[in-house]
Amino acid sequence: MKGEKTACCGCAACADACRAGAVRMAVDGEGFRYPVVDAARCVGCGQCEAVCPMGRERGGGGGRVWLGARAKEEAVRLGSSSGGVFPVLAEYVLRRQGAVFGAAFDKSMEVVHREARGMAELEALKGTKYVQSRMDGIYRRVEALLQGGTWVLFCGTPCQAYALKRFLGREYARLVLVDLVCYGVPSPGLWRDYTAFLERRHGPLTAFSFRDKRNRDRGRTRAYTAGGREYAANLGRDLYCGMYFANLTIRPACHACGFAAPDRGSDFTLGDFWGVEKVRPEADDGKGISLVAAHTDKAREIWSEVRQFLDWFPCGEEEALQPRLKGPTPASRLRGAFMGLYRGLPPAVFFPLYEKAEAAANLARRLMRCFR
Repeated sequence: MKGEKTACCGCAACADACRAGAVRMAVDGEGFRYPVVDAARCVGCGQCEAVCPMGRERGGGGGRVWLGARAKEEAVRLGSSSGGVFPVLAEYVLRRQGAVFGAAFDKSMEVVHREARGMAELEALKGTKYVQSRMDGIYRRVEALLQGGTWVLFCGTPCQAYALKRFLGREYARLVLVDLVCYGVPSPGLWRDYTAFLERRHGPLTAFSFRDKRNRDRGRTRAYTAGGREYAANLGRDLYCGMYFANLTIRPACHACGFAAPDRGSDFTLGDFWGVEKVRPEADDGKGISLVAAHTDKAREIWSEVRQFLDWFPCGEEEALQPRLKGPTPASRLRGAFMGLYRGLPPAVFFPLYEKAEAAANLARRLMRCFR
């Protein structure tokens, strides 16, 4: 495994692949997890290197089909961040007594990958989580299910999905691999500190929605429940989300991501269809449209079976390509200074300080507009 942080996406496939237990994931000062090798346990098998998804050729995407889609069932669509295609694909697998893996909040509001075997469990996997998820044991669990003949749908970031493919080392007819159009993953450590900050201010945090659709604003509302009360605001006004979309908290490897391109190695790629109002204005009702790329014959066969549950339309690649399918998110020039403050200040000081700085910056911007 390479030691440079720009060469590690934090997928944790190396830790699952090491049968000697020589690899563990450790948190650095920015709150990201990186592999650490216990030399005394290492047997030199090379499996950790073999499963790493970074810098690998993924093959071409011949026959890829681009689509826009939304679930016909309103409740499915409103419960999802974009158009509700993920739960439709998930139901395809669940109807076959299969398992679905995706990101969910645990009891402490940490984001972890979790297995769902029914519709009730699937609810926790729906919706965007702007946090890098923990993958402990997930690769081994997926492999065991597939070897036992169980259908599996795995949904994650493109690096997680491709890491699973390398971990398995062979094709499985009953594996449906789904990745996401990814902006970059923000720090799980910073998320943990932020949730603790909210709890000190309001009480126990019991729910958090990064992409609430109540205002029919394409999911640009953030809502959370703490101390028994709900707090909703524009996504950009949330401290954590503001840091994220200012490109201050993204993992170093994400700024040089090789997966920010159409070729992914998965069956499906899902994302928000930003710009749909220009492509299909009649479809844009503010409640979200999914962008879908069907990369493989398997994906196109599944699509032919699930499209009855969707309103959908084909589109060209030039209409479909989102910014993060053309290249990675650039780092902010202030990232180093920001992370230096985060490492050096306790959360009880860091978040109020940033909050005051943001309020002052917003006031300055409003005043500048007045004098133009």
